[in-house]
Amino acid sequence: MLKTIRNLPDKPGVYQYFDENGKLLYVGKAKSLKKRVKSYFRFNPFRPAENLSPRIYKMINEAKKLEYIVVESENDALILENSLIKQLKPKYNILLRDDKTYPYIYVNLAEDFPRLEITRKVIKGKHIKYFGPFSSGASAILKTIYEEIPLVQSKSCIKGKKACLYHQINRCLAPCIGKVSKEEYKKLVKKAIKLIHDKDKLLNILEKKMQKYAKNLQFEEAAEIRDRIKAIKEAQIYSSIDLAKLKDIDIFVVETFNKKSVVVRIFVRNGKVVASSHNIINSQITPDKNEIYTRAILEFYSTETPFTSSEILVGDDFEEREWLENVLSNKFKRKIKIKTPDKKNKNLIDLARINALEILKNQKENTLLEEIKILFNLQNIPYKIEVFDTSHMQGEASVGGMIVWENGFKKEDYRHYHLQGKDEYSQMRELLTRRAKSFDITPPPELWVIDGGKAQLNLAKEIINSTGANVDIIAISKEKIDAKAHRAKGAAKDKIYFEYNGKIEKIELPENDKRLQFIQSLRDEAHRFAISFHRKIKRKKDLEIDLLKIKGIGKAKMTKLLNYFGSFDNIKKASFEELKTLLNEKDAKNIIEFFQNYKHNQ
Repeated sequence: MLKTIRNLPDKPGVYQYFDENGKLLYVGKAKSLKKRVKSYFRFNPFRPAENLSPRIYKMINEAKKLEYIVVESENDALILENSLIKQLKPKYNILLRDDKTYPYIYVNLAEDFPRLEITRKVIKGKHIKYFGPFSSGASAILKTIYEEIPLVQSKSCIKGKKACLYHQINRCLAPCIGKVSKEEYKKLVKKAIKLIHDKDKLLNILEKKMQKYAKNLQFEEAAEIRDRIKAIKEAQIYSSIDLAKLKDIDIFVVETFNKKSVVVRIFVRNGKVVASSHNIINSQITPDKNEIYTRAILEFYSTETPFTSSEILVGDDFEEREWLENVLSNKFKRKIKIKTPDKKNKNLIDLARINALEILKNQKENTLLEEIKILFNLQNIPYKIEVFDTSHMQGEASVGGMIVWENGFKKEDYRHYHLQGKDEYSQMRELLTRRAKSFDITPPPELWVIDGGKAQLNLAKEIINSTGANVDIIAISKEKIDAKAHRAKGAAKDKIYFEYNGKIEKIELPENDKRLQFIQSLRDEAHRFAISFHRKIKRKKDLEIDLLKIKGIGKAKMTKLLNYFGSFDNIKKASFEELKTLLNEKDAKNIIEFFQNYKHNQ
């Protein structure tokens, strides 16, 4: 390593430290690789520098190998570093998992009769106006506006040149047939924009609607309005702070306690808090505020989303602030300032900090995860776990399922996979390989749990090693006795395989062991998820076969139906008139009767 350090170039780049087993410890960026990496050490004798933080000092003591990548600019170094941290999850780096994009409402004012729509990326055009971002409630806001203000309801309406149902129910003024002028329509657009900014008025409209539906015993409709109210309320922090003099500002505040951190984001538009969001960071090491600020801001603005604020306000100054300003300015082709609070906006930072501390206070320690780390010799506490299972019937309708656990089952992150493999081993290989290939989009977890034994564990190890990511793996193998009554009584003696000192070990825990029961619950949820998808696919294939057996419906007619409707589900939803027009009255009748009988037999 010493020889590598002495020959480092005086150029921007990214450096990586590895331990004696080749595991990635840390990824860093540098304006000058030579100067930055040398600052970690003292020479004569060669040793770690004394002024390092405890975290970095510990990392340098473990480091046995250094690799580096030279890039063209400082900006490229920062972006590459962030990408590598997401994909490889090094032991001593901070990883933010909040990689979702936030929706915006936008309107193209260049159009004669513009509509409000939702986007998560930049829309091309000189006269596009954005509102947001919204952490939640964007679709609820938009739906309410379209119910209250008779804007053009659908993109196809203007092209239709014919008044549609929306005009008949007074939800559209029919500009398609000249029933409203451009000037009058623009007044409606202004009214709609005003409503986006006035959340109190929106909520008041919805409260009245909900009460009306409830009074008329329309409970389904009332429940839908209730959900809309909840989504809009969750999007913002309420405050009595006078924000009249503030313009459009994005606020980021970081607070840490022990090994937990929270990032709170607040979005102010036109002097009003329009949305807020936060995410918890569970660290394996003492968190570094400097690094969290850099990661949080870079991650939020890394996607192709609009930049709609006048400046970014942060709770604390941090090391990479000026560097990050340059990166964002280059990205958005405008001067972007990242500022620390002054007297004018200190109250807003205090508001974010109070919320951050409250979130941290409500975080509970999970000792079970720490016990699992120790028992299975894991590198990290498994705050996030991905669990995999496959399902097939004699090689047909082969599917895979991945479920995610992070402080509870995260059903929005579950994924289904169609698989080509004909046996369980090849199916598992395909499933895990496809997940590993997406690490650059969705960062890896701390732990993979595989349904299987030693062979499946070795397979997963091979795939993870090929990516270079730091992911622990365990496999859980079912006991041969699989009677429901036997398992329901908690008597299942499943075996768990894990790696210890380079060898695969097997452990059989008592049936009442909470660590075993937790891992069993993960495996059972993955099995349920995979098999439910398998059954759905199997039913669909059976339906396709049965549909081809309808009298008079051959392959040619079936192809014609699929080309027109696009899927079997759409054929099922088609009206008699549509089917009759496409085929003939007799075939249409047979198809309608088939689906009625099929539904009755389910």
